[in-house]
Amino acid sequence: MTEEKKSAGDTQNPDYEIEDGEVVEEELVEGAPVRRKGIYLLPNALTTASLFSGFYAIVSAANGVFDNAAIAIFVSMILDGLDGRVARMTNTQSKFGEEYDSLADMVAFGVAPGLVAFFWSLNGLDKVGWAITFIYVAGAALRLARFNTQIGSVDKKFFVGLPSPAAAACVAGLVWCFHLFEPSVWLTFLTMVVVGGAGVMMVSNILYRSFKDLDLRGRVPFAAILLVVLILVVIALDPATVLFSGFLIYALSGPVRALFRGKPRKTEGADS
Repeated sequence: MTEEKKSAGDTQNPDYEIEDGEVVEEELVEGAPVRRKGIYLLPNALTTASLFSGFYAIVSAANGVFDNAAIAIFVSMILDGLDGRVARMTNTQSKFGEEYDSLADMVAFGVAPGLVAFFWSLNGLDKVGWAITFIYVAGAALRLARFNTQIGSVDKKFFVGLPSPAAAACVAGLVWCFHLFEPSVWLTFLTMVVVGGAGVMMVSNILYRSFKDLDLRGRVPFAAILLVVLILVVIALDPATVLFSGFLIYALSGPVRALFRGKPRKTEGADS
């Protein structure tokens, strides 16, 4: 039996043994399918850390430590941004990593923010509270599923719908900003709007800039590093307010952009 036939018939060949619980993926090497066992440690370790941060946020919220819960979601965002970049830089992308990352995102950016907001403010609304929470969680699940099916088929400059990390940042930022405030009608209403609105925006067809077209490897003027320093200083002064405001503006940028794009342009002779 040739190597090509052996690769094609490995799943039916009783001599091809796989250790129990082992991950086996098929890759194309010089046009020929090759089966590889095991997973890449570094990117999947970062994904696991992101998952842990999301889980920690849920536990902290259940114990009433809402500032730690919100911070944990932002930490999860950083780790989620690192795992994919590390995988590409080290050429350790894999189908397992993609699936694992998507499941971790569902916990960190779907379940965790929803439950944090519920434990913090929405649990006093009885059925209305958990219904709004479910809208957010379901929106995150649908957003991630749609994103996975659209990879390679949409313009990389834009996201279709509000990205789940940005939606999670809006919810976590809200909790972080107002976690010391006494419960009130206006704060509960604001939570309903942010949580429910983020859930709806995730499944919308509104386009959001992805910023993937930015060239971070090219040379920039020296003054650009001063801008980075300024941004870090502003964030350090009041992280909760700055992050919440920044991601809220990003969430609103999609509808505003769609609104102005929908307006008909004036003709050249309209002002004459």
